[in-house]
Amino acid sequence: MARLLSEAGIDFTPEGSQIREINEALKTASKRDTGRKGFPEYVAQSGDFILVIEDKPDAEHQAKYMNGKNDTLLMDTKSKEQYAENGALHYALKIIKDTAFKRVIAFGCSGTEQERLRIRPIYVSPTGYKLMPMVKDFSWFAADKIERYYNEKICENKPIEQVELEEIIRRAGKLHEDLRNYGQLGDTEKPLVVSAILLALREDSFKTEDLKGDKVKTDGMKIYEALSTHLDRVQVQPEVKKQRVLDQFTLIKNRPHLSEKHEQLGKSPLRYFAEYLNSNILTAITNNSPEDVLGRFYGEFIRYSGGDGQTLGVVLTPKHITELFTELVDVRPDDNVFDPCCGTGGFLIAAMHRMLEAAPSDQHETIRKNQLHGIELRDDMFAIATTNMILRGDGKSNLLCQDFLKQSVARLRAKHFTVGLMNPPYSQGKVKETAHLSELSFICHLLDSLDDGARCAVIVPQSTMVGKSKEDKEDKRHILESHTLEGVITLNPQTFYGVGVNPVIAVFTAHRPHNQYAKFIDFKDDGYEVFPHVGLLPTARAAERRKLLLECWSKNRPAPVSFMVQSTVEPEDEWLHSFYYFNEEIPTDADFEQAMADYLTFEFSMITHGRGYLFEGKEANV
Repeated sequence: MARLLSEAGIDFTPEGSQIREINEALKTASKRDTGRKGFPEYVAQSGDFILVIEDKPDAEHQAKYMNGKNDTLLMDTKSKEQYAENGALHYALKIIKDTAFKRVIAFGCSGTEQERLRIRPIYVSPTGYKLMPMVKDFSWFAADKIERYYNEKICENKPIEQVELEEIIRRAGKLHEDLRNYGQLGDTEKPLVVSAILLALREDSFKTEDLKGDKVKTDGMKIYEALSTHLDRVQVQPEVKKQRVLDQFTLIKNRPHLSEKHEQLGKSPLRYFAEYLNSNILTAITNNSPEDVLGRFYGEFIRYSGGDGQTLGVVLTPKHITELFTELVDVRPDDNVFDPCCGTGGFLIAAMHRMLEAAPSDQHETIRKNQLHGIELRDDMFAIATTNMILRGDGKSNLLCQDFLKQSVARLRAKHFTVGLMNPPYSQGKVKETAHLSELSFICHLLDSLDDGARCAVIVPQSTMVGKSKEDKEDKRHILESHTLEGVITLNPQTFYGVGVNPVIAVFTAHRPHNQYAKFIDFKDDGYEVFPHVGLLPTARAAERRKLLLECWSKNRPAPVSFMVQSTVEPEDEWLHSFYYFNEEIPTDADFEQAMADYLTFEFSMITHGRGYLFEGKEANV
């Protein structure tokens, strides 16, 4: 327990307290109620809370409950002395009674880190106590996180991230309904109309009050003219690229009903949309945040329309993953970043944000103009990505609407990309005829296209790293012969919430043949949880889990093999933690007893169903 407390940054005192008032109270805190001294294993103060920890080496001595129910702890002498939760509650109640401290969290702990460690928090106040769900460590209870634990877990208030995300989803839901009901727009058209209006709103000469439903110069024409002028102003080059973006936005002027005054709205749908976006959305996109707000809206529009994007191979990457990518490959201000399947631009936004934070201000313009590059095959996604980058003032001249797999390696190599980030289309290479579209094909082409020594990270389904087909094995052999596999991180199965993809992150170094151990990490427990009707959100454990991952990844922090394995690799291997991991823990007596109980239950079931012959070593008589 001492190590776990230290790792969480919690200062503690063994068998006593540095707080005089608490120490005095414990001098009469005997579990036998004799008035003599009694001290828990550890006492700590974290923020306004007192932490009391009782630790038992045997997992069977975790807690003793009244009538076997897991809601009321027995407080007789024997229970307090022999069980961790009961003893911890005893000391917490003594502190509440005899000191001015009225917010105490007691911890009943049992087992060891090698054998089923259990940690139960119990919130104790003058009005009673509340048994909380088990935790895996003390990261929730550091001074900078404990109030959040109190608000979210004890008081059951919504996390701030949930509140913010619910607001985005609420706005996306309203916008989805309005675009459909007032604009009669299809699923792929909605984000294009949003992008067009946002570009027009960035043009100083454009005002929403100028949208008057004029039938000669329509509102759609005015918006199209303003966004076209803004593309000129920000110098989107080459001209053919500007025209390709404009072509995606022609619907804004070619749909008469969008510009005509709507009876219910009292204005044109376009003016209504423009006013809503100006008031509710524009600031969130242009405040230089790493959040891909347009990408979030795109995903929500698809979800509200009853799809998940997977049928199109479109699985947009969450912000916490795009940021993690930039940390895993250590994106720096002098890097030249390339995303060959850039979607709405999420990776480029995250990379740009990290680069600008680390760079002096006189380097910002160079980063924006020259160091962010993307390719996107789909015209509509390309237009959204271009809009995204223009709204942030970054990288718009370095996005191309092309087929990445058809690009010459030599031509891409000449651009000297030092970082590659990619979320390729999924599930396109499942049959022999489309094997050239597999995720591994994208990975090979990206690695071949990067500069010597470039760092590369990709997020793909677990099945990609299994690679059992002949073509997959050839691709994996090529990777090891030409490049280095640094490692693979198995992610939370809910990372792409609602999509049904079990993802991994694979990290490589380009053009350095593989001759080292690779790291394989099980990061399914990343501190993120699914919240109903919202999706995946971080808990207070997320930062600590991320820190552990990055320290193991870049600083070789020791970790149990259940978390990280380092191994040699072969093309035929499954490049996953589950393939290389073996359980080195010695079974406990409890494990043996459980195995025996399971076997006896099975045997009894077979006998009662007339299959006792299975255990007699002879054929049944039928």
